[in-house]
Amino acid sequence: MSKTTLKYKLTFLLICASFLTINAQYTNVINSNKPGLSESPYGVGSGVYQFENSIFYKDTSIKFGNQPSQSVGFDLLFRTSFFLEKLEISTQLSYQRDKIFKGINTNHYFKNNLSKATIGAKYLVFQKEFDDKSIEVRSWRKRNAFDKKRLIPSVAIYAGLNTNFLGEVHKTNKVSPKLGVLLQNDLSKNFNIITNLYYDKIGTLDEEFSYIITGTFSLNQRWSSFFENQSAYKKERTDTNIGVGLAYLFTRDLQINTSARGIFEGETDGFYLSIGASYRIDNHRDPFTELDDNGNPLEETAIEKLNRKKSRFFNRILNLFKKNKKIEGINIKKKKRGRFFGIFKKRKKKESEVQKLEREIKELEKEIKKDDN
Repeated sequence: MSKTTLKYKLTFLLICASFLTINAQYTNVINSNKPGLSESPYGVGSGVYQFENSIFYKDTSIKFGNQPSQSVGFDLLFRTSFFLEKLEISTQLSYQRDKIFKGINTNHYFKNNLSKATIGAKYLVFQKEFDDKSIEVRSWRKRNAFDKKRLIPSVAIYAGLNTNFLGEVHKTNKVSPKLGVLLQNDLSKNFNIITNLYYDKIGTLDEEFSYIITGTFSLNQRWSSFFENQSAYKKERTDTNIGVGLAYLFTRDLQINTSARGIFEGETDGFYLSIGASYRIDNHRDPFTELDDNGNPLEETAIEKLNRKKSRFFNRILNLFKKNKKIEGINIKKKKRGRFFGIFKKRKKKESEVQKLEREIKELEKEIKKDDN
């Protein structure tokens, strides 16, 4: 099996609901929350700018005033991490065209508006790690037995803010916070379960408690499927939807997905369809330390010190030119000394920066020759 094939197989496990490797935030292959509604506790990794987009169509049997019965819209989720590897910042926007009935009749009108604008952040509190059973050669039973540690989930906390820059249909009475706990159990290399618990729109008339449970199964290196259940408990009613979907890894930075859902909102029902794509700009860089054959960090040699010193030398020369440019055009007045003092007082030549560095390099070269002898 080639390295590329192995890489895709290992990292594509959790696609649709933020597929990630066990030991790191960043993965070589894109990890997306789409087409699911749940969110993995893991982030995209530092230096990554990820866009998760989808076009959706929603149809319900609602036919009373000020409630959308049909909606067509565009959903955007932007994710990035640049402060800490375990901290992710996200922004979610939804813009849609709603068909709204004026009353219990056939009269209706259409409204274009922003239905969601949420800014949030999540932090990975606990990351569960597992033993590599492939190195177990003594017992076939132990090598293939279920690891009970997989029942312990990785955990992240979420905090967000629902802005109120929304259309009249979706507007709340004020800006509100959103809090959540994100869990993920990797039950096997090909199957994982994500659980989200949210307390949303806190302090408003529409505040709700919700949960999302998503099971994701990797079919092969590029295809993945998921099954999801979401329920939101509000003051007046309970909303539930059940969904299924597929995701396809087109390239290491591009994923295409689709989903279908059944909707049950109080006494009404309907369906929801979506198709989308997730794309990332990958500027991630891993810090590394060179190790010797025994796994110990390599110490800097005398030659490497000399090279580093020389690099400083050239950098400082460039800095001198920069300083000269800054003071160019400025007249600097120097105090003239009398001839009398000039005769009896010997002037000391001031060592320049370049001369000082050249002297230090020569001294270091002498020390290296002594060490070699």
